[in-house]
Amino acid sequence: MRKNSVKNIRINSEVQREMSQIIREDLKDPRIHPMTSVMAVEVTPDLKFAKIFVSVLGDDEAKEKTMEGLKKSASFARHQLASRMNLRNTPELTFVLDNSIEYGVMMSKRIDEVNKHE
Repeated sequence: MRKNSVKNIRINSEVQREMSQIIREDLKDPRIHPMTSVMAVEVTPDLKFAKIFVSVLGDDEAKEKTMEGLKKSASFARHQLASRMNLRNTPELTFVLDNSIEYGVMMSKRIDEVNKHE
């Protein structure tokens, strides 16, 4: 399976949907902020590894604690993913903090400031 094949894209979106639900409903770690969103998922073509890109709404301390909680809960989340999805291999999960929403908001504010001054 190639990286950008239709099957790989479908698996990425399905894993993203399931991981969003697992984080929202099944992970009970108090360190995980309630406003945590799964932005994207990249599953390797051999289904061995998955990068889960998450965005956390909150300050730096909340982000740090959430990432710590997610890393500690990775094996439980993987087990939950295995029970929900019928994959040949259940990928090993790696959580990555995604700051793209914050960056977009910051750039939008800067554009508004420039337009206001003109």
